[in-house]
Amino acid sequence: MAIAKEIRAKIQSIKNTQKITRAMEMVAASKMRKAQDRMERAKPYAKKMIQVIGHLAQSHPEYPHPYLQTRPIKRVGFIIVTSDRGLCGGLNTNLLKTVIHHMKEWKNKEVELSLCLVGSKAGVFFKRVGGKVLGQASHLGDAPTVNNLIGVVKIMLDAYLEGSIDALFLASNEFVNTMRQDPQIQQVLPLVPSSEEKLQHYWDYIYEPDNAKSLLDKLLTRYIEAQVYRGVIENIACEQAARMVAMKSATDNAAELISDLQLIYNKARQAAITRELTEIVAGAAVV
Repeated sequence: MAIAKEIRAKIQSIKNTQKITRAMEMVAASKMRKAQDRMERAKPYAKKMIQVIGHLAQSHPEYPHPYLQTRPIKRVGFIIVTSDRGLCGGLNTNLLKTVIHHMKEWKNKEVELSLCLVGSKAGVFFKRVGGKVLGQASHLGDAPTVNNLIGVVKIMLDAYLEGSIDALFLASNEFVNTMRQDPQIQQVLPLVPSSEEKLQHYWDYIYEPDNAKSLLDKLLTRYIEAQVYRGVIENIACEQAARMVAMKSATDNAAELISDLQLIYNKARQAAITRELTEIVAGAAVV
């Protein structure tokens, strides 16, 4: 019966693990819904900002802001958004693979790369593989604010204005649905002109009460902060969705393993009972 006891202990251990994974699945589902709500609330503002900035990039403004000017690309910066914790399937791995592939393409063109990292997983990864890291932010929690990201954004904006980088990209996960999250790399600087056909002519805004420089400096900075913030909260929704799916898969796998071990335990127990009965019968026959 020693084998049966070992199997029974394994079954109990797996059941305890199954309780944990089921609880983590439920917690992730609750956090995902909250993250989706935050993501949906941020979309109208981000969408309007993208539209306005797209118009500005298409125009010939009276003040040629550096963020609107295209220049030869010799140095590129990346803001890379990952999660702080694991247990979320291949979410971070897929994103980092995409980023590394993109970085190799720039390296092949002899372009220098600078990084700004959001999330502990990105920090651990690039500490291992190497890279020029200008700044890092982590442990932002499940409900970060724009204020938590201003420092990271300012580092890259200052680098762009100083000429340390000539283009800036944002790498994060896009929330498609609960079962699918896609890595995406989006150009942040220089700003991309609008693709709307009705804007394919040169025009400009009228700025009141201040001049174009004062307004554009604030507006374009807020736009970039909004883009990074949107990427971070969308990545959080992706993280919780991926964790929920991963924990459900772990719970289902535990149930299958328990079922298999239960069958083995029953067979071992039956064999032990049969052996004892055989010994009793044999003993009785001898008497």
